[in-house]
Amino acid sequence: MVARLLLVLGDQLSPDLSALRAGDKTRDVVVMAEVRDEGSYVPHHPKKIALILSAMRHFAEALTAEGWQVAYTRLDDPAATPSIVGELMRRAEEFGASEVIATQPGEWRLIEALSDAPLTVRQLPDDRFVCSLAEFDRWAEGRKELRMEYFYREMRRKTGLMMEGDQPAGGKWNFDHDNRKRAQADLLREGPLRFEPDAITQEVLDLVEARFGTHFGALRPFWFGVTRDAAAQAFDHFARHLLPGFGDTQDAMLEGDAFLHHSVISMYMNIGLLDPVDICARVVEEWKAGRVPINAAEGYIRQVIGWREYMRGIYFREGPDYVTRNALGHKRKLPAMFWGAKTRVNCVAHAVETTAKEAYAHHIQRLMVTGNFALLAGIDPGQVHEWYLAVYADAFEWVEAPNVIGMSQFADGGIIASKPYVSSGNYIDKMSDYCRSCAYSVKEKTGDNACPFNLLYWDFLIRNRDRFGRNPRMGPVYRTWDKMEASRRQAVLDGAARVLDDLDADRAI
Repeated sequence: MVARLLLVLGDQLSPDLSALRAGDKTRDVVVMAEVRDEGSYVPHHPKKIALILSAMRHFAEALTAEGWQVAYTRLDDPAATPSIVGELMRRAEEFGASEVIATQPGEWRLIEALSDAPLTVRQLPDDRFVCSLAEFDRWAEGRKELRMEYFYREMRRKTGLMMEGDQPAGGKWNFDHDNRKRAQADLLREGPLRFEPDAITQEVLDLVEARFGTHFGALRPFWFGVTRDAAAQAFDHFARHLLPGFGDTQDAMLEGDAFLHHSVISMYMNIGLLDPVDICARVVEEWKAGRVPINAAEGYIRQVIGWREYMRGIYFREGPDYVTRNALGHKRKLPAMFWGAKTRVNCVAHAVETTAKEAYAHHIQRLMVTGNFALLAGIDPGQVHEWYLAVYADAFEWVEAPNVIGMSQFADGGIIASKPYVSSGNYIDKMSDYCRSCAYSVKEKTGDNACPFNLLYWDFLIRNRDRFGRNPRMGPVYRTWDKMEASRRQAVLDGAARVLDDLDADRAI
């Protein structure tokens, strides 16, 4: 019988993948390929590339041990082609196959490439999620606003997680009010579980260094887990040692601690090494045992079955052009400081430094530091999107793009957020210790020493008053502006203009 090809991508490393379930070990060939194009269509962080390639090699070994025939292409194979479709064509000729079974990729780019391939490619739904795309569309149909909170409640009901009959545990759906405490210097600093690279990973690191060494970010030291067992150990470590404090400090930031109580397992989940429902079940177990407070358990579950699933639904519902949306018409180029150039803005410098070192920054650093700055400064959201996609180990377009285009940059015009996520320096000062050692003063609102966030915040609001002036959540802010003395308002706008002029001229701020 003629073999079929079963495509397994680098973010589909799950033994129960729909493409594998549809396959037959006695005749089908699993195709896995390390290809140049997937590492370079944006300049992915070397740690991210190494994570995926090493995890792919370990997964291929596991499939072979389970009796699958695996046709695996390494990046440095002399016969390798630069693309996924190119590898499918090469393997189809090698094995005499004309049909490919694939699990639908998480990017429109690859979905369209497979659809256009000169082979019969059957793309099966990716059912490693709580909510199918069809189910999300049914939920969204006819709604004027697609707010995550209401979707999240449906996912709680569907899974039964933290439910007491028809009611949420503790009498509330959301304990976010309790999750906004400022970071303290004496926080537990155990951090995520780290792993020593094995021989396979060491070989990958050398290859990534040779092929992608010019990309932004440090490849070594490399401490990510690259197997399902390692990912499970990493989550167990989080559940035992860090989850109890997760809720209180999930929005906090400290210069000396990049991780605080965050799990740092989203990259494992997003490449298929961890199951989201299993993770949430363990969180509930810890809460029921009295080892974790309810605000921490609910807050974590909301991130997984709420935001993560919701973002995926939005990405696929909105279609391939979602990443090109630019509702506010922002056109300024991404500043060099996002790629590590010197800046006096300490919070941005710290977030970018952590990103370069770890291929990681937690959600508030992404949303309220780098994302906030990009939105206030009017940076092209397409460039912002590609930066986030490139620099974070957990960034895959189905989850990254709606977080950036929609939530962070308001470039989708309000599909995800009812108002833009913008703030002055006051929010960063409240939630971090960054401002204490910054060259600028967060207390100063005008002048050369004023925090750029303070200046750009008002400038953004005034530039966009026609759009946001009638927003009920933003009305009080505009009334505050209107009560300022005219001379102070002009000083603020003049200061913002100086900051933006420096950005346009590639001068460090």
